[in-house]
Amino acid sequence: MTLTIAIDGPAGSGKSSVSKEAARRLSYGYLDTGAAYRALAWHTLARGADTADEAAVIDAASDFPYAISLDADDYWVRVGDTDVTSAIRELRVSAAVSGVARVAAVRERVNDLFRTLVAASALPGVIVEGRDITTVVAPDAPVRILLTAAPEVRAARRSAELTDEDAAAVATALHRRDAADSQVVDFLTAADGVSVIDSTDLDFAQTVEAVLRVAAAGGAAPTQENHDGR
Repeated sequence: MTLTIAIDGPAGSGKSSVSKEAARRLSYGYLDTGAAYRALAWHTLARGADTADEAAVIDAASDFPYAISLDADDYWVRVGDTDVTSAIRELRVSAAVSGVARVAAVRERVNDLFRTLVAASALPGVIVEGRDITTVVAPDAPVRILLTAAPEVRAARRSAELTDEDAAAVATALHRRDAADSQVVDFLTAADGVSVIDSTDLDFAQTVEAVLRVAAAGGAAPTQENHDGR
């Protein structure tokens, strides 16, 4: 049975990069759940529809040929034959994501997809990261973590990732998304049994180590391959 490590956190908390590295260290799979919502936002926009139109979003979701890699070292996201790995990180898509994520029917459908991907992976473990993984997607996961950081630190990190975007615009988009998404799911408060890691004063390596310590306490361990040379 595949062990699930659930990691939640707001944008810019470092959950994606940290989750990827932790997955590498454990030789586990890595599932970026936010990519599905971003890809659906991209798909909706590509159809010429408005993500503020719930009916249009549901219609787009009904014809959404989505695929994603669970390999942290060969990460890709596709919609049909189109590789959207980079496109879904564009500011215009980021601004449209909340319109997609707020639709309950879409969240239910996408959450079922996440569970199916993990169950069908045949991997020893998968790190699943997003915003409601510890409470909705995998509330029974043996390892559940809320990774957070101060708002100004998160904004700076996201700006560094999006080197082609204006820093002020990135910060504004991040704050708007936090406000919009908080109406759908409380991703800033840890549920009972969820371990909190505040990375405000931690560098990348320290944050990864903190996640691995919590994971080990919950029963996660490197595979034999990792013990032998990774």
